Amino acid sequence: MALPPRLEDLPNIGPAMAKDFYLLGIQTPKDLLLQDPLDLYKKLCRKTNQRHDPCVLDTFMAVIDFVNGAPKRPWWQYTKERKLRYPNI
Repeated sequence: MALPPRLEDLPNIGPAMAKDFYLLGIQTPKDLLLQDPLDLYKKLCRKTNQRHDPCVLDTFMAVIDFVNGAPKRPWWQYTKERKLRYPNI
């Protein structure tokens, strides 16, 4: 699967989420390959000095799965999985 050139072209990624990725040093969809969504979420919380809503982690999970070959799914379909995998977030 060929990835789109811009983060904003990925499912679930709008300007605000793309800005978060840029803050984390993620510039292109290829930069997301094999990333760990929880690590990115924690790094974002540290960089901004705030706890972000857990739906941000859901979105990270969705987009990272997508760039690694999973079908496109809305971020909210990851909420149940996130609660099971990361119950303390």
